[in-house]
Amino acid sequence: MPRVTFVSRMTVKPGREAEFVRRCKALTEIVHATEPGTIWYQFFKLREPRRYAVVESFESQAAEDAHMSSPALAEHGPGIVDCLDGPYVREYLDPFEAP
Repeated sequence: MPRVTFVSRMTVKPGREAEFVRRCKALTEIVHATEPGTIWYQFFKLREPRRYAVVESFESQAAEDAHMSSPALAEHGPGIVDCLDGPYVREYLDPFEAP
């Protein structure tokens, strides 16, 4: 099964940035320590005010499904989402097909 990679862009509510960053760092530590099917998982601060992104790459759809149903995401995800000002936008990144 092919790798699953995407970037999600989001805006954080005014005054919630420190909490958002703290929650994202906590989740990232757990993902790196407990999800072997995760190839890449990192949050970034974008250059626009209160804008952030996360890049996630999983070795398979099953690995992404495991992440999405993980206890860590169940624990930290709602708090992260509560910090957001509107919905996040997910963009899938697919490798070039062989020429």
